[in-house]
Amino acid sequence: MAAPALPDPNSQQQPEEEAGGRMSFFEHLVDLRKRLVNSLLGIGIGMVAGLAVSPYFIDYIVKPMQAALRAHQMDDKLYYTSPAGYVGLIITLGLYLGIVIAMPWVLFQIWQFVAPGLYKHERSAVAGFIIPSMILFLAGIAFGYFIVLPTMLGFLIGMGTTGPVKPLISINEYFDLILIVLIGLGIIFELPVVIFILSVFNIVTPKFLIRNFRYAMLIITVLAAFAAPTPDATTMLIFMAALVLLYVIGIIVSYFVVRKKRARAVAGGEAQ
Repeated sequence: MAAPALPDPNSQQQPEEEAGGRMSFFEHLVDLRKRLVNSLLGIGIGMVAGLAVSPYFIDYIVKPMQAALRAHQMDDKLYYTSPAGYVGLIITLGLYLGIVIAMPWVLFQIWQFVAPGLYKHERSAVAGFIIPSMILFLAGIAFGYFIVLPTMLGFLIGMGTTGPVKPLISINEYFDLILIVLIGLGIIFELPVVIFILSVFNIVTPKFLIRNFRYAMLIITVLAAFAAPTPDATTMLIFMAALVLLYVIGIIVSYFVVRKKRARAVAGGEAQ
């Protein structure tokens, strides 16, 4: 009688934590609907809170423009040109603030949806750039508010003092301008996150980034010339300095990603 076959240790399944989630298509749809509803509820609650605090945020929004006007001995008042202009500004600002307030909750819902289908190392990679991307986006907004806006507005208002035409600043048009500048800088500050993702997928390496630094400087110069909201050299140099710093941070991030991947590969080879 033949002895019973022993189980092959090589045929055992990987640990559950490495197997990733297993859900049917219908279960994915149900979970997606749940996450969408939760996200919309969070955004709705955030917008209510944003509408409640938006009148107080307007004081902070107009400060850079008021400082630029006072620096040129002008009246520091901003105006709205339609009866509903100020109310519309409060509502619009409240909606944007609500999205910002609800963003951590929305990102958590996205994470809850995608995490069950990822392997452990994939979950670690995704979680590794969600929080830094939020921090970098807020850092870009802070950079724009405290550094770029004063320089930009000072240049723009100064141009208006050289002739017979004087500025009459509309609060709504001013809000549209700074919204573009601040959100644009928030997106630009995501450059290290982009380099992180490219490094994870072996598209770029630290050596590649360093070797092509001169081409990156050329691209940064052109981008700064087009992205800077004003044509003065000071604003352009500020943009260039920020982009170069972000590129260097991206090189450092890529170095740690590549080093960690090599260490994991060596550990896997020794375990075999």
